[in-house]
Amino acid sequence: MFVDKAKIFVKGGNGGDGIVSFRRELYVPEGGPAGGDGGRGADIIFRVDEGLRTLMDFRYQRHFKGERGQKGKIKGMHGAGAEDMVVRIPPGTVIVDDDTQEIIADMTRHGQELVVAKGGRGGRGNIRFATPNNPAPHISENGEEGEERWIVLELKVMADVGLVGFPSVGKSTLLSVVSGAKPKIGAYHFTTITPNLGVVDVGDERSFVMADLPGLIEGAHEGVGLGHEFLRHVERTRVIIHVVDMSGSEGRDPYEDWVTINEELVQYNAKLAERPQVIAANKMDMPDAETHLEMFRERLAQAQDDKVHDIVPISSLTKQGIQELLYKAADLLDSIVEEPSVETAPEESERVVFKYEKKEDESFTVHYDEGIYVVESAHIEKFIKRHNLNSYDEVMRFARVMRKMGVDAALRKAGAKDGDLVRIGDFGFEFFEGSDYIFE
Repeated sequence: MFVDKAKIFVKGGNGGDGIVSFRRELYVPEGGPAGGDGGRGADIIFRVDEGLRTLMDFRYQRHFKGERGQKGKIKGMHGAGAEDMVVRIPPGTVIVDDDTQEIIADMTRHGQELVVAKGGRGGRGNIRFATPNNPAPHISENGEEGEERWIVLELKVMADVGLVGFPSVGKSTLLSVVSGAKPKIGAYHFTTITPNLGVVDVGDERSFVMADLPGLIEGAHEGVGLGHEFLRHVERTRVIIHVVDMSGSEGRDPYEDWVTINEELVQYNAKLAERPQVIAANKMDMPDAETHLEMFRERLAQAQDDKVHDIVPISSLTKQGIQELLYKAADLLDSIVEEPSVETAPEESERVVFKYEKKEDESFTVHYDEGIYVVESAHIEKFIKRHNLNSYDEVMRFARVMRKMGVDAALRKAGAKDGDLVRIGDFGFEFFEGSDYIFE
């Protein structure tokens, strides 16, 4: 099954907790602090694997969570960092942040990596908090939480040549004739509902990848007929082969078909107008095809199109003109100078870290709610989560931070008195002006 879009959740591993520990050695009755730091949590890394061609794996696994770092150890030893989680993706995958709709990266090269969710830092052990005033602190930090977000993966097939055209003009048949691909072929519209890829051997030691893209219809750029799902695959192709049914077998005008599809391509992405295009005049073995081809050439000349379009009469059934079409496509590919993409990682550094910019807001609000003073602050809640407020040293440090931030003054201004209850997130304590906090 071909899957070209998936929404997944990624979360970096939490950092390991720091610990409180003291030296216990013979003849050292009052050893100093020796609690080590916790290890860092695992990063979530996307790595391009050219062996993949679909996002099928993400149909069954949508949550990716990194391992937690190990806790700190005694004797000042650090806990081990968790092993990063590597998620393989096919080349041509566009990674989009679901909340902001920001394009994080366009992954195109084999081996290219992106750190999309960083693991949390390890918490500090009590060896880090020793001071001349407090040489034996009972203070340690919990590990920091890893980054988390929802990601949308969109696959745009990586092909040198793309076949476009109305449904049932013979694109799938053409691909099956020139390559080893076996696309579904039927005498009805939208037989092809997902892109098919095939490697084409031109015969003169040249080859390229050809994609049979699902048929387009009028209004495709607005999403009609799953247009967006089809059109995004055209963006990757370097050369377009526009397959036109010259027999007019369904009563359609071949020239109007060609104009309609070109308009849809340009409406979706104006850059597609600059893409080299070869017109494959298909079904030339059918009656009236020669007459329609002459009319097509005349109307194309009258349109005074700035671009010179090569027209190659072919028949996928009799293989007429097939080799000439392949030579034309290969020559165009050889003439295209590849430009370095600004969306991909630089060659000298294959691993890129997505910087999830999140400014630390230290502001807070205080309000009275049913007998409790509530302090709302994401920054303070994060601080509380990183500390174990179960020792005198921890509580004193927390109290100093609250006074320094102005929380004490704000509570007094709001009317808080000794013994009043204060809540910050899930944590509650009794307020005593100028004294220690008593936690619930």
